[in-house]
Amino acid sequence: MASSVDCVLLLVAALLGSYHAAVEGGCASKCCRGSDNSCTTTDWRADRVYGTCYCDEVCVRTLDCCHDYPTACPAQACLVTQWSHWSGCAQSCQPSKRVRRRHIERESSNSGQPCPSLEELAGCMEYRSHQTEHCAPNTGPAFITTMEFGKGRIRHDVYGLPLDVGFCMEFRMESLTAQCGAEDRPHTRWMRYLREGHSVCVACQPPAMRNHSASCQGDGQESNSEELLHWQAVGNSQCRGTWKKVQRRSRCSCPQVHSFLFI
Repeated sequence: MASSVDCVLLLVAALLGSYHAAVEGGCASKCCRGSDNSCTTTDWRADRVYGTCYCDEVCVRTLDCCHDYPTACPAQACLVTQWSHWSGCAQSCQPSKRVRRRHIERESSNSGQPCPSLEELAGCMEYRSHQTEHCAPNTGPAFITTMEFGKGRIRHDVYGLPLDVGFCMEFRMESLTAQCGAEDRPHTRWMRYLREGHSVCVACQPPAMRNHSASCQGDGQESNSEELLHWQAVGNSQCRGTWKKVQRRSRCSCPQVHSFLFI
């Protein structure tokens, strides 16, 4: 029969063994990326079940993380740089696209917020060729874009003199394609505000007001109020439609979401 001392020693050994197992359990120093079936230990799970639990990123979705996963493996969101400046238009003298990019500074980890889009495209148009010559006058539909695009337009000529502030044409929207309402990219969402029957204001400003002509392509100044005119959204050639001229104004007075630019 074991002595009382032996019993005490066995009890102490059992307690130390339990303590050692507790220390060995959990996710401390065991955080794994992605899905890793070998990234396991034995401890209490988040659902209060004791047994095999995981310390990989997938355990957040499969709900079998060890109880200390959130603290031992804190989530880190992806970190990206600020957007670069917009590039020039890919082509000159016709509706085209420009691009801006950002880069990853730190990847996400432990089920943190994933990285956002690293590239954005937007419609644009340049009015000089690559040989710096003025583009030839074009005929055809009016090309329009969001009023936000005007913030980057030059306000002064090469001598520092202010350019013509332009004017505004008001139209009544008659028709448009379904592709306009389907746009959800950050720099094409403005197309979703185009609606049949609504009045829209479209500003004609330099450099879209070409060669001091006091007009923009497709502005309809020479048209009567019953003539059906065509327009196209820059950035999505499938978003297009028709409108009728209402009047010319010195400045646009439509709500911001219904105010656009000739481009």
